Amino acid sequence: MPVPIPMPKDTEYVCHGVTWATGDPRLLLAPLPGGPLAYAEIMHQRLGFQVTGIGRWCTGRYRFADTVCVEALACPDRAPAEQSGQCARCASRDDFRFAHQFQHGGHAPEALIRYMAQPHWLYVATFADGTTKVGTAAEPRKRSRLDEQGALFATYLTKMPDGRAVRQLEDALTRRLQLSQAIRAAAKLKALACLTDLATARAAHEHHVARVTDALDDMGVPSMLEAWTPPAEGSLLCTAGRERILYPHDLREGRHGFTLVSCIGSQFLAVLDHDDAMGYLLDLGMLAGRRITLGRFSSPGVEVQTTLF
Repeated sequence: MPVPIPMPKDTEYVCHGVTWATGDPRLLLAPLPGGPLAYAEIMHQRLGFQVTGIGRWCTGRYRFADTVCVEALACPDRAPAEQSGQCARCASRDDFRFAHQFQHGGHAPEALIRYMAQPHWLYVATFADGTTKVGTAAEPRKRSRLDEQGALFATYLTKMPDGRAVRQLEDALTRRLQLSQAIRAAAKLKALACLTDLATARAAHEHHVARVTDALDDMGVPSMLEAWTPPAEGSLLCTAGRERILYPHDLREGRHGFTLVSCIGSQFLAVLDHDDAMGYLLDLGMLAGRRITLGRFSSPGVEVQTTLF
């Protein structure tokens, strides 16, 4: 189980990205050369880091800690990534990888079968530009799954007895309503940069909830509508009027330093040391698989022409 740590300095890690497993956004880090995964608190703190080396490194695997919980593990070799962000060794031992096709039958490890036997939720989530997706979450992940999505609005639609049933229902709604099951992180970030009010996203969400509810009724599936409450960490990002632009530097290389003041999913609003009037939007999920050294680093200078945005 990852352990909480204060913001470390002058230490190198393989970054596993942003996690909401603790109820707030934190970086999940694998220390080099070895040791267990650690959670680093980052909200309302200054985050300075330097990306070291090139390429991507294995972000480990998931194992079933018990019947209903999944646990992240660091790569024991801190090896280069080969596919799906993993090395061959971690990919071959990751039983959870079979979950994505579980509804179609085929091979499934016993631990995954037990995990999928628990209740699952179906939801729709809507992003800043009104784009909406359908998704699923196991009962223990009901809250954190939506927190990490980066949505502005979401509604739990119904509760199914197991993971196979909910994924089959998800596929049926995708076919019937042409609802996506995934939204690219870059699209989520761009939409936040253009956000002026919540009206578009709210209207789109209400429209799709109604569509899905009608479809479920046609399929004989009872609805159990329950609104998701967005985390307080995202309040500034959802507030119109504050000037914001996309962070102009590539987080996958070089040195960076900023204070993180708001977060939706893995998308953050940050202020730079020398410019706390402007908010910069960035996606810390881009750090997944990168080696980073945490310390007193700063971002390069930024020249802003606000009339272009």
